[in-house]
Amino acid sequence: MTSATGADGVRPFRIMHVDHTGITVSSLADSLDFWVGTLGFRHLYTWDFENDGFIENLVGVEGASLSLAMVEGYGHKIELLQYHSPADRSTVNARASDAGFIHIALYVDDLDALLERIKKDGWIPVGPPQCVEGGERDGLRLVYVRGPDGVTLEFLQPPVRSSID
Repeated sequence: MTSATGADGVRPFRIMHVDHTGITVSSLADSLDFWVGTLGFRHLYTWDFENDGFIENLVGVEGASLSLAMVEGYGHKIELLQYHSPADRSTVNARASDAGFIHIALYVDDLDALLERIKKDGWIPVGPPQCVEGGERDGLRLVYVRGPDGVTLEFLQPPVRSSID
């Protein structure tokens, strides 16, 4: 691995902040229903990009055209992208152990209520919720869920402490 710093120990650039996470989806309308209607994110804007070369040059996909919607919530923005072309698109079905797999983790106050609600949107747990035992995260409940487009989210519920704690 190479160092990100120069000979003087200083990077020639600095990351200023994280802007957003992009997710390619099959239906912008269904995804907005989930992110805004179910999870409570705020819809900021929608843009349409025709096949004029801009998106093709940006993402490296020949003939690409798309619609995107930006949503924001809980300190993070999610860019939802629905490609209209090229025609030969597929759905990713990566496992957590596959290189390139990503997930987004969101804290919730009631994991069981969330899981019951998101089933209606086609989001299914990949396994039963787990509970951390010991260490800094003792009592934390967490679960991975997979959506209709193969996207994985992780939901975490902080430990419930008694008033005696």
